[in-house]
Amino acid sequence: MADTSRPQFTAFIGPQRLAAGPLAEVALAVMQASRRPAVLPIIIFNDATGQPIDLDLRGTEGDVIARLPQPASPPEVEADEAAAATEPRGRGRPKLGVVAREVTLLPRHWEWLGAQPGGASVALRKLVDEARRSNGDADRARAAREAAYRFMSVMAGNLAGFEEASRALFADDRRRFVALVAGWPDDIRDHVVKLAFSDRAEP
Repeated sequence: MADTSRPQFTAFIGPQRLAAGPLAEVALAVMQASRRPAVLPIIIFNDATGQPIDLDLRGTEGDVIARLPQPASPPEVEADEAAAATEPRGRGRPKLGVVAREVTLLPRHWEWLGAQPGGASVALRKLVDEARRSNGDADRARAAREAAYRFMSVMAGNLAGFEEASRALFADDRRRFVALVAGWPDDIRDHVVKLAFSDRAEP
């Protein structure tokens, strides 16, 4: 079973999928394939974003692996680290993962927050957690559609039904989208459907 916690990448050689998995594995597969004679164009995609990436494949396998970009920290982790470095000592409760920040609100907002059980900080944390829970599925679905569109724009922009499929994708009409891409090359079709809908159950 694939480790879904690690960034995943997929390489295509022409319309065919060449390799999929962690970046190091995909990079080595691309490196080997690119040394064959008369090779078709090879493109590596970040599955999380659907965007193509460029790699320096010169030198040995060790050279290639050493030059690979390191996975970035999630934005909230980077922001917390930056804030922790600039916050005066004594603010927040860093041992509990709590970081002090400046929040700008109108007086009526502060009045309402101050009246909540536990005070403003507790109320804000509860509001953020509730919003993350209620909007999480919608946010993931939107990100999946955007990733699928970026991929298909590169790999299927000239294929029949692209415009109609794009409209069905952003309308979240899975049945129509799958029907419209059915005639595309198998690997392109399967990958774009996976990017767009793999995290959701069949309708």
